[in-house]
Amino acid sequence: MAEDPYLLPDGRTDFARLHEDVAFGRAGGRVIWQPRILCWYADKVFAGEELPGRFRGMRPPQIFRELAVSARVYEYNRCFRRVEERRVELCEKRLNETDTEYAAETPAGSQTWRHRRSPNSPHHITLKWPVTSRSELEVAAWRERHTSWEWDADAFEEVAAEWGRLGAPTMYMPRASVQSLYIDLMGVERAVFAIHDWPEAVEEYFRALDESHDRLIDVINASRVNIINFGDNVHAGTLSPRLFEKYVLPVYRRRSQRLHEAGKFVHAHWDGDTCPLLPFARETGLDGIEAVTPRPQGDVTLEEVKEAFGDEMFLIDGLPAIYFDETYPVSALEECTHRLLELFAPRLILGISDEISSTGDLERVEVVKQIVEEYNYRLARS
Repeated sequence: MAEDPYLLPDGRTDFARLHEDVAFGRAGGRVIWQPRILCWYADKVFAGEELPGRFRGMRPPQIFRELAVSARVYEYNRCFRRVEERRVELCEKRLNETDTEYAAETPAGSQTWRHRRSPNSPHHITLKWPVTSRSELEVAAWRERHTSWEWDADAFEEVAAEWGRLGAPTMYMPRASVQSLYIDLMGVERAVFAIHDWPEAVEEYFRALDESHDRLIDVINASRVNIINFGDNVHAGTLSPRLFEKYVLPVYRRRSQRLHEAGKFVHAHWDGDTCPLLPFARETGLDGIEAVTPRPQGDVTLEEVKEAFGDEMFLIDGLPAIYFDETYPVSALEECTHRLLELFAPRLILGISDEISSTGDLERVEVVKQIVEEYNYRLARS
């Protein structure tokens, strides 16, 4: 048998090369297993828990090396720096032990927002969103229209040194249109009212956001990062097919075309219910979709996803996160892994939809690794 082209001199796998080769169809049919474990890690660190067993005292790159599996290295986002227009003044004021107020003063007016530190999570609670009025939305549009983006070469080298060959350089773009309103600026309820009550102001913000992201794409296309994600966290429970078709689909098509012209692999993050939106999948221009979660955790079957994707699109992830908890037997995880390989390989970057939880069993990562290694070995011998 020919020498393994993905074997490094130290005996480890060159997951960075394999990751890109799978994405760009150069891996001879092999697939790659990329369990996303950072939520598991962050929750345990926040709670002050020691990591279990052999992982005690390890940082994430060490855990991936210990497991001998690939990472999806979104840490390369640090290489793309958002630069506010010089007249924007950003202020931060500590209100009490838990609450902090932020402000942005611009020639177009001001925005304020407030966060509360949570005792239960490393993520903050939003007390006041950055946009609660039409005037604040107009300020947000002004800021996007005047934002620029820069490449940080030093950050690239720092991330590469930390993560090595665990995965190809990967980044995710800021959220598009409606998802930006929902998650970044307003919250779902206020954003839904804004779309109906202030359509001109909302669409002006969307145009300004697109202009900002076009400048970011200029930087991405000139960069060494070739795997690009749209980090939208799409959930059909809040993003209806009508809103998706009107406000998101055109953005996906335009972004995908520009990124493809520079030879990038492009996918989006859909991590909620997705069934009503799957009919649009092949219209997006995307190469694949990340984090679509099948039953019993999500609202779709693997067969429904395959029908929507056809033979053209990649599934990135696919294993329900709950299969890594003791709620389900290991056999359920094994059966799902085999079915994913049967349906989606070679257009498959196998992972956990969306991430293993803090109650998950990290040892189950090796169950999937064994199946994938056997699959790739048989393929190499055939």
